[in-house]
Amino acid sequence: MSAAPPAAVLFDLDGTLLDSEPLWFEAERRLVGEYGHAWGPAQGRQLVGWSLWDSATFLREQVGVDLPQPAIIERLQAQVVAGVAQAPPWRPGAVELLAEVRAAGVPTGLVTMSYRLMTDSVISALPKDAFTSVVSGEQVSRGKPHPDPYLLAAQRLGVSAEDCVAIEDSMTGATSARDAGCAVLVVPAAVPVNPMPGVTMCGSLTGMSLAALADLLHQHRDAVRQSALASPARRPVRPPGPLPPDREAACRPTPGTAPGSHTTRTTGWGLP
Repeated sequence: MSAAPPAAVLFDLDGTLLDSEPLWFEAERRLVGEYGHAWGPAQGRQLVGWSLWDSATFLREQVGVDLPQPAIIERLQAQVVAGVAQAPPWRPGAVELLAEVRAAGVPTGLVTMSYRLMTDSVISALPKDAFTSVVSGEQVSRGKPHPDPYLLAAQRLGVSAEDCVAIEDSMTGATSARDAGCAVLVVPAAVPVNPMPGVTMCGSLTGMSLAALADLLHQHRDAVRQSALASPARRPVRPPGPLPPDREAACRPTPGTAPGSHTTRTTGWGLP
């Protein structure tokens, strides 16, 4: 008997759905260079998975970019969005998996620390209704690695995070999804990810299927039950509250304790 599908599948954006990290690295390099400092991929990897606000704060306070955070975010995102608009660098297997999940009627969420300008650009390059719900970086007061983005995504979809599979590429994102209670699949991209308890690692989404995600969720639930029997009950994580007014083939699980080619699109779900 096959495992029941997830209540929803939640996708990260940068590095998971899109191989966009090189675009962010280049945008950072240009901006930092204007202020007389060197910046390359090695420095850019430090910020992978961070919220845009935290990244902008780092560039301002630690690197010396003499602009307010909103201006830094605007500069970086505008350049990345322009690059994505020219030719979305889809990660191998990501669009195909998204299409299979939606065709099966399973809700999907996009959970990203990028802002609305970026998510709108990506969504416009996908078929209509590719995502049932979108959580972008300005919509949560605490970004990844806090669980708030994934808890908000599940809340908007009307499902429990414990019944969802989240797909991430970074330790920061994986921590956020795991701590929200999701089953987590990590496909590293720009930055290697060390094995994490309660997280499944995979080399690529190529060949990944909804059935494999269902099996992953089933294994996750079994591990959670076993962990609950072996330790005192944990208090459930509360969903995030409202924003402050000033801020808008299955892979082998990692051993440990459970909690928690670039392609361009043509039309429809077709790929060149």
